[in-house]
Amino acid sequence: MENNKSSMGLKVALGIALVLFLGTAFYTMSLYQSSSKVQKDLSEQKQLVMNDLSAMAKQYDEAISENEVANNDLIEARGRIQGLIDSLKISETNVKSLWSYKQKYASLQKEMDVLLAENDKLKVQNSYLATSLDSTRVRLEERTMFSDSLLIQNTALADVVSNAAVLGAVNMKGFGVIERTSGKLIPTERASRTDKIRVCFTVPKNKLVQSGDQELYVQVIDPKSNTLGLNEQVMFGDKAFNYSIISKFNYENSSLDVCEFVASKGDAEFQKGRYIVNVFNEKDLVATSEFTLK
Repeated sequence: MENNKSSMGLKVALGIALVLFLGTAFYTMSLYQSSSKVQKDLSEQKQLVMNDLSAMAKQYDEAISENEVANNDLIEARGRIQGLIDSLKISETNVKSLWSYKQKYASLQKEMDVLLAENDKLKVQNSYLATSLDSTRVRLEERTMFSDSLLIQNTALADVVSNAAVLGAVNMKGFGVIERTSGKLIPTERASRTDKIRVCFTVPKNKLVQSGDQELYVQVIDPKSNTLGLNEQVMFGDKAFNYSIISKFNYENSSLDVCEFVASKGDAEFQKGRYIVNVFNEKDLVATSEFTLK
């Protein structure tokens, strides 16, 4: 009887111990599972905060890249966000730490809203300023083009007037003459009988030329390419030529007939062949003709 009671008591004690063990094991497992779930949730929340900070950093990068001149406020705020991201990566994942980062994120979000709003305002102002500067530049370019056009026209007009204000020579003729002791001149085409070359031309009226003493250079070239007469050289700028005689006359703003005589070198006879006669007004050739002595 007593043995049966002892056996019964032992079974009851073992049963209670088994229940307590199973309860403890279940509680421990439940607590472990709960802790794992909390840790997982905290990790997910940490990643969300990390994503939000990265998105915020990207917004700052875009705002900074849109500005030709760096905005120091945007750059400094971007640096603070990067510091917070770096700190969050190595921080412990617990409720207190995560709450602190969320508060910092909320503060940075408010700051970003203000800074980006100011940046947008500056972009509008800069765009308006750029448009105004472009308009001003276009007007300046148009004025410069107009001034350049006037300068070109004035220069061209000055060149035309300068070129037109030059005495010329027309109806020019050169021929040999026999000079009698009486002073009478007889035209001839024979080289052996020619005493002098006579060059005659008309200076036409030119209102752009002032009246007064004027001069033209007469050049007579014989068949052997020799310059007859004085054969002296004159230079105007970079142009030089030899002349036979300087024709000097008084110009009174009306047509004027001029004749000049050119002698041979020494007492030499004139050569047979083609003679060329040129008239220069300084460096400008204003008339040319030719004749032949037989």
